[in-house]
This record gives sequence, C-alpha cells and structure tokens, in this order.
Amino acid sequence: MFKIHIVNWSNRKAYEEPLERHFRLRHQIYVGERNWRQVERPIPLEIDAFDNADAIYLLGIDDNGNLCGGSRFVPTLKPHLLSDVFPMLADGDVPRGHDIYEWTRIFVAPLLRKPGEPSLAAGIVLCGLLEAAFVLGIQQISVVCETFWLDRLERLGWPIKRLGPTIDHPDGAIIALLIQVTEAALASSRAAYGLDDVSVLAACQLKNSQKPEPPAIVIQA
Repeated sequence: MFKIHIVNWSNRKAYEEPLERHFRLRHQIYVGERNWRQVERPIPLEIDAFDNADAIYLLGIDDNGNLCGGSRFVPTLKPHLLSDVFPMLADGDVPRGHDIYEWTRIFVAPLLRKPGEPSLAAGIVLCGLLEAAFVLGIQQISVVCETFWLDRLERLGWPIKRLGPTIDHPDGAIIALLIQVTEAALASSRAAYGLDDVSVLAACQLKNSQKPEPPAIVIQA
C-alpha cells in the first residue's frame, strides 16, 4: 500500500512537499477532527516547538506520491514533550538517553481508515515506527498519549512501562509510557496486521538511513 520514509535534517530538502502535506494533514486530523485547541494556529499547519532540526519524521508515501500516514521521533537528550510540557506524568526522572527517543503525532489519512476495524495503514505506520527505531539505533521510545494506547499497544505485544499517573487534559486523559523496541514486538505487530515478514520501510531507507548528526542550527517553531 505504501512505504515509510525516514526524514531527518540531512535529507529533508528532498521531502519538502510531503513534509508540508504532513503538517497540513496533522492540522486536519488533530485540530479539525479531534478538536485539539491547544495546538490550533492561524494557518492550517499543525507545527509545534518540537518540529525543529532535531525532529525525525516517518512519512508513509505510496507509489503515486500520496501521503498516507506518519509520525515523529524527538531525541530525549533535547527538549521534548514529556520533559518540557508534561514532566508530572513521570514518577521520578524523565527517561533520557542517546538511544531513547520520544514518539508523537501518529496519524493515518482519513480515506485509509476503517471505522470499527483494524486499519492496515495504521499497522504499517506502527510497524514502520519499530523498523525505523532499529535503523536509527533507538532502543526505547517514550510517549505521552491518551490512555487507550496502553491497552492497544500491549495487545500488539509491545513491552511497556507506565511512567506515572493519569492526568486530565483539555484534549483528553493522558499518560506517559516507556516502550522497549524489540524484534518480538515487531513480529507480533506484523502478525496482527497480516504484514508477514515484509519490511514496510522504503528500500532507500534500509540502505542509507542513519542517526542524524547534530545540526549546526536549530529552527525555533
């Protein structure tokens, strides 16, 4: 259906158009559909303080160039959502490390969803997230998310540690999780979505993607 492309500071020039569509689709979903007023802006682009030179985007692009889904990684050694906005979600220190990245802003294009049924497109994005983590040397993933994600990811076989309490937020009840990136989690996720052992990463990503070098400058959103 589509493949996941890893976009970082070193190759983002080649993905300028898909990245803009990604920000527009994020706005359509998070502001338009889910009514997240905390991230609403005067222009129809959903961009926050962590969409900077350190961000790594996972873009699902099909053979016709359509943007089908995506997500984002942010290094935990830099400012990120859990450390700078929601530290109260972690009992004790916020997990940080060169091999720990924060996961945020997962989405699937509306036309590829199936209400009440598992979405193959969502499965591709989730499996792509784990595959990209292996390529990038990420061993753990932290996430601030709505409470339903805990059960959903555990049913997929993802090893998860809950970091702290549930907090009521204007956009819904949220928690923080720490996820171990394992081959078993990837295998069980592939099985759950009928993806067999086929990689969902674009072929060029398997050959060329690597952890980005620290950028010379940081763009402030």
